[in-house]
Amino acid sequence: MIRGAAEYDIDLQFDEDAVAELLSVTPADVEPADELTFARNVFLPLTTACRYTCTYCTFFDPPGQATLMDDEDVNGTLDTGADAGCTEALFTFGDDPDDRYEEIHAQLDAWGYDSIHDYLRAVCKHTLDRGLLPHSNPGDQTREQMALVAPYNASMGVMLETTADVDAHAGPRVKEPGQRLNTLRNAGELQVPFTTGILVGIGEAWRDRAESLLAIRDLHERYGHIQEVIVQNVVPNERSRYERPDVETMRRVVAMARYALPEEVSVQVPPNLSPTRELLDCGVDDLGGVSPVTDDYINPDYEWPALRELRDIADEAGVPLRERLPVYERYLPADLRSADFDGEPAPGDGWLSEPIRAALTGDTPAGRRYRAVLHGETTV
Repeated sequence: MIRGAAEYDIDLQFDEDAVAELLSVTPADVEPADELTFARNVFLPLTTACRYTCTYCTFFDPPGQATLMDDEDVNGTLDTGADAGCTEALFTFGDDPDDRYEEIHAQLDAWGYDSIHDYLRAVCKHTLDRGLLPHSNPGDQTREQMALVAPYNASMGVMLETTADVDAHAGPRVKEPGQRLNTLRNAGELQVPFTTGILVGIGEAWRDRAESLLAIRDLHERYGHIQEVIVQNVVPNERSRYERPDVETMRRVVAMARYALPEEVSVQVPPNLSPTRELLDCGVDDLGGVSPVTDDYINPDYEWPALRELRDIADEAGVPLRERLPVYERYLPADLRSADFDGEPAPGDGWLSEPIRAALTGDTPAGRRYRAVLHGETTV
């Protein structure tokens, strides 16, 4: 039984034959992708506060030390990103930080915001005016929290990490996979294009990896909302007791992801953390958000590769490298998709909010940049 599933009324059943089939998958059972994509982004850690204390994470700061970006911080980073040709503003923070951090809550209150999600909504709305498309990853969210911020986000995300109950998530506040799955379900019900993924090497077993991928597939089959699934290996850091999984482990897990997921769902590996070149023949087709101007604040010891290195990776694999927007093209209405789009449109027509549509169609430098990316007119 998945921890927390009953509390959030998560109904997932794992077919034993499906689990066994996935556990038998090897890289020989999948095909390499015919192109690689990435998003050019700028990374904004809106706050480093988090109610959890996962033992592999260096992102969170303890109470009294956590930071909260103000208007000057946000605007400076956004302008730097826009000047560098970025299209995505990636906002991250820990789960319900104003629940545990009195100083963060007091600062938000002084600025006139009821909660961190109230602040995130205002920041994302401002980001659209500043010329970037928000993609927010604010941890677990209730349906109400997500509904508050989703209209001003081109897409959103949260890592499932694992359906297993692992010691890495233990502590005074246990991170429950049932709550993560509830966040994924909320995104589906609200028709939010969504990114999720699994974390490899935090104490989960092979069966747990298979079940995590099947859980993601099940939710996508219900709602059609999963854009991409990240297969991310844990990396050593100042807090981590976990060793980086070896290449053969990662090759097998990536192949399992490609085999398990529908064709329209991208399989992504982060090029600053993964042995990317050794994984491309296992079905990887996306390299995620890569920033030319900001650090990876989740993994600050691991620099983003320069865009020329991404080109080298694609060239070695013999495939083209294409820049993409933070919202995948299949979630756009027909009048906004490129002429050569040959994918399967997402079911339904409620995926694009009016603020995001206005940004994509605007007669502004940002709008023209978005459309250039969409139509493959940018230089990588």
